[in-house]
Amino acid sequence: MRFSKSQSRSAKSQLPGYLSAMIGLVMAISFLQPVNAVQESVSTMPDSQETVNQSAAVNMDTVNINTADAETLALALDGVGLTRALDIIAYREEYGAFKDVEQIQQVRGIGIATFARNRTRMRVSDAD
Repeated sequence: MRFSKSQSRSAKSQLPGYLSAMIGLVMAISFLQPVNAVQESVSTMPDSQETVNQSAAVNMDTVNINTADAETLALALDGVGLTRALDIIAYREEYGAFKDVEQIQQVRGIGIATFARNRTRMRVSDAD
């Protein structure tokens, strides 16, 4: 079957949307893995400084905003994606460790609503 030039262009313009949908589907399926499968994959990972840092930053339902990496922040905080998590880290590197969780509102893009949704999920030290 032959396609005309306009049909070919149409198919090409739909390709990025198709790929985007496929990527979204793959990501959704990965979230549906049983908890045991996720725990097994984590337990088989080699010990590395990154793994140690992530486990130290996340404690049950809270995340230490002074030590967590960008991926951990993005996963732990509602409404915070990778870009905003990188902004949190940049702020922390420029101004030093957060003294209290309220200070995170000084980060560009973290407003009152985002802070309110995440207040109980954040801490500034491992002793909290």
